[in-house]
Amino acid sequence: MKKSSTIDAFFKRKNVEISSPTEQPNTLSNHNPLIPDDNPTKAQRIEVNEGFDISLFERDPRLRKQIWQYPVNMRDEIRRAYIKVDPYQAILTEYPKSNKVPRRSFQASWFKLFPSWLEYSPSKDATFCLPCFLFHKENGPSGSNAFTVDGFQNWKKVRDGKNCSFLAHVGKDHNSPHRNAERACALLVNQSSHVQKKIEQFSSQQVVENKVRLKASIDAVMWLAFQGCAFRGDDESKTSQRPGNFLQLLHLIASYNDEVATAIEKAPKNATFTSPQIQKEILTVLSNKVKNAIREEIGDAKFCIIVDEARDHAKREQMSIVLRYVDKNGYVKERFFGLVHVKDTAASTLKNGICFSLSQYNLDVHNIRGQGYDGASNMRGEWNGLQALILSVCPYAYYVHCMAHRLQLALVVASKEVICIHRFFNKLSSIINIVGASCKRTDQLKAAHAANVAYLLDIDEIQSGKGLHQIGTLQRPGDTRWSSHLKSVSSLINMFSATCEVLLNIIDDGATSTQRAESDAAYEALTSFEFVFILHLMKKVLEISDMLCLTLQQQSQDILNAMHLVSSTKSLLQKLRDEGWDDLIVKVISFCDSVNIPIPDLNAHYVARKGRARRQQDDITMEHYYKIDIFNNVIDTQLQELNDKFNDHTMELLTLSSALDPKEMHTSFRIDDICQLVQKFYPSDFAEHEMMQLRMQFEHFDHVRQLSDFKSLETISDLCQWLVKTRKSEIYPLVYRVVTLILTLPVSTATTERSFSAMNIIKNKLRNKIEDDFLSNCLLIYIEKEIAETFDVDSIISDFCDMKERRVSFY
Repeated sequence: MKKSSTIDAFFKRKNVEISSPTEQPNTLSNHNPLIPDDNPTKAQRIEVNEGFDISLFERDPRLRKQIWQYPVNMRDEIRRAYIKVDPYQAILTEYPKSNKVPRRSFQASWFKLFPSWLEYSPSKDATFCLPCFLFHKENGPSGSNAFTVDGFQNWKKVRDGKNCSFLAHVGKDHNSPHRNAERACALLVNQSSHVQKKIEQFSSQQVVENKVRLKASIDAVMWLAFQGCAFRGDDESKTSQRPGNFLQLLHLIASYNDEVATAIEKAPKNATFTSPQIQKEILTVLSNKVKNAIREEIGDAKFCIIVDEARDHAKREQMSIVLRYVDKNGYVKERFFGLVHVKDTAASTLKNGICFSLSQYNLDVHNIRGQGYDGASNMRGEWNGLQALILSVCPYAYYVHCMAHRLQLALVVASKEVICIHRFFNKLSSIINIVGASCKRTDQLKAAHAANVAYLLDIDEIQSGKGLHQIGTLQRPGDTRWSSHLKSVSSLINMFSATCEVLLNIIDDGATSTQRAESDAAYEALTSFEFVFILHLMKKVLEISDMLCLTLQQQSQDILNAMHLVSSTKSLLQKLRDEGWDDLIVKVISFCDSVNIPIPDLNAHYVARKGRARRQQDDITMEHYYKIDIFNNVIDTQLQELNDKFNDHTMELLTLSSALDPKEMHTSFRIDDICQLVQKFYPSDFAEHEMMQLRMQFEHFDHVRQLSDFKSLETISDLCQWLVKTRKSEIYPLVYRVVTLILTLPVSTATTERSFSAMNIIKNKLRNKIEDDFLSNCLLIYIEKEIAETFDVDSIISDFCDMKERRVSFY
């Protein structure tokens, strides 16, 4: 076998081809740097004073900082400095022998073969590539670190003729990473072809057309974001019959505007402003402007964080962040601040995500004065939960459990703790699923209900009127959907006879034995006295709590009125327990008579299920079972759940806060409670001398209560707005500060729930391909449309240009 030629002989043959201008432009000067004769004890440094204040650079490729570690605005000047002094080619009297392959070492003759890019590091005995180093990215492709960060040391592969690793690094392809880096060096040092020079050469007409095209794209992006629509489709090629919404909307805009149509038609390929990347950049600009507007609106005020998490369609955990604060006009605002993808729902992960999101916009964590969550176990833990981690950083970020979730969780707990209620909801779901399993059954249900309503109207059992007896369908209950249980039980009561008729039809005419058996079991459960009793009981209980549930979802609800509603709900539940039994049992018996359901003898002994061991005290009547074991137990469970959710610390905070309620002020002005509130809960927000002035300001403020316009105030929110409107916030600044701190406390997480609802609107079958930032930006603009609509298009274009260097000009 013929002996392979040596590397020197191979490069002598290929030297002309390698260094030809067409394949390997010599972007670096061939001037050799000052090279020491011996191995230097310290890497040579260079001084650079052009354009910025950097005095020293490390020359040794192993010791120098990576380009991506420098600030973005300094990198081009640093690259020019390295290009100016040429590659670091240290010529030594003897190079170290390789530990891996004996008798192999670096050869100084290789510098002559690759003079424009090859570098040697004496400190590591490895080679590097200067152009690739200058344009290397932190998260580059696999294998890109060999000649940029780690260094190359396998000398055996260098001496392998045409399979030389140096040649492989250069690459045969004209667009190899190395050749692209060399071209980038050439463009960087060639100022006449620099992007900025080319921008200055654009004509005024091109500038106008660029701006028209970009403005049309911005309008399309904003409209789609405001409406919560998908941007792109499955096929967006030129031959596609159904491109995405963005391209379709842009085409519609152009059809009604000749200027836009002309600008789009004449657009160069690199300036159409319709690519997915441009859409994302416009969304990023809008998102940043919305967040900056929220940050400016908050100013130096204290604020509250409201957080919730949910899993999206792509099975990614998303954390929704909402900020609650009082603006300069005295209005309570809850602003959606972003959706953060978290790898898990551990409290530490959520806390890091919150702190990072706030720090990006210079929102100080120490200004947090309240935190509210949905009550999930990973958030509500006293020691290890998210609230405890936030309190460790900011001890005055008081935790107020989301009241809307208190109410909803009370129902969920009741259904799980009371066995018969849990069994009832399982049967209810089964009945609804069977009846609504097909369009045919739904149509049968509606027809049967319509016939039943017509019959009752004929016999004057019910009255007709506008909006009465609407034909609908059965509603499914859901533990995470507010008021869904009330809608479910109410719809079944209204359509009870029709539901029975549909189940009987399935029993007689079902296609399979399974369908007939399931319908028979559902019909037996539906027509039992116990099921009907619980159906009416839950309707009554849910009607009492529904008003509070709906009110707590209102964004303008203040915390004191919410407390009053919680108290009134508890009072009504207690009244139902004490006085509501007789009315309920009469109503249930009347309903059973109307639908021919057998009514048991309530004075008879209650017989437990077969096989259950009986104790003497279990010998009870049917009335005792329904009244004590079901009626009282259900109400007690909900009352207990509501009571448990309010800890003593929070209750004291809210009780003292009630002294600022204008309704309370009309009868008595509890200045001592207000001073105690400040001293105990907000000591860091008032200096020592302000503590002494606080009482005197409130004593002066006592005379303000007599004003006629003050007497019309009903809530603390009204009081806060009135103080700003009448400029009394300037006369009584400490009074105003206390009021804003109380209003900062959260009432509910309804705003975070709205963000997840919006996420359901925006996501489609392409959700798995939507990036997290893209989804968060869409949601932010969709939810905070009120802010985004105020932005001027020129300011958006300006921020778009400032994001990075553009190849075209807009001004």
